[in-house]
Amino acid sequence: MLRIRGSIGDWPVDLTLEMDDGDWARLGAQLQVSKTEEVSAPVAKASGQDDTSWQIAKDLLRNAGQLSGPDLLEQLEGLTGNAGSGKRLLVRLRHCAEVKVVSGADTPIYSWVGPGK
Repeated sequence: MLRIRGSIGDWPVDLTLEMDDGDWARLGAQLQVSKTEEVSAPVAKASGQDDTSWQIAKDLLRNAGQLSGPDLLEQLEGLTGNAGSGKRLLVRLRHCAEVKVVSGADTPIYSWVGPGK
């Protein structure tokens, strides 16, 4: 499943696309990465730090119980030290089975539903 949110002019857009394995394969075939080793090497080097940040991010939400998207993002950016890493953790939390995300009036609400709730 792929979710696209944003706006076109003044019109808000919230679109969810359901894609099967064949759709993903066709999309992947369109994205040609010529230097696979260079792409995968930095990921392997940073995995220890990423695992630690991921565990801390889950603990942060578990301890809070519930946070708005902007509040959670602010805390994740503080945790990681930069906006890009904070956003990656927020996206990862959105797709985590232990987290429920509902659309609030103005912002998404992240709630911990996993063990240790």
